[in-house]
Amino acid sequence: MAQVLSPVPGTFYTQAAPGEPLFKKPGDPVAEGDIIGLIEVMKTFIDVKAETSGTFKGYLAEDGAAISAGEPLAEIGA
Repeated sequence: MAQVLSPVPGTFYTQAAPGEPLFKKPGDPVAEGDIIGLIEVMKTFIDVKAETSGTFKGYLAEDGAAISAGEPLAEIGA
């Protein structure tokens, strides 16, 4: 199982905007480079991308949570 880690500190989002679908749901296929979330840093949004392919297992960080650099955000399994 691989974890997707935060590249920067900020606020983590699991969807593009309120009311929009989640970027990924458990069981969804994931390809390397797929966007699995966003981090907001000073009104700038940074894509969080998967570094491996597999099956999305779930988010480890809550939508809207304040996160630190290196914090696990999601898990991807085989």
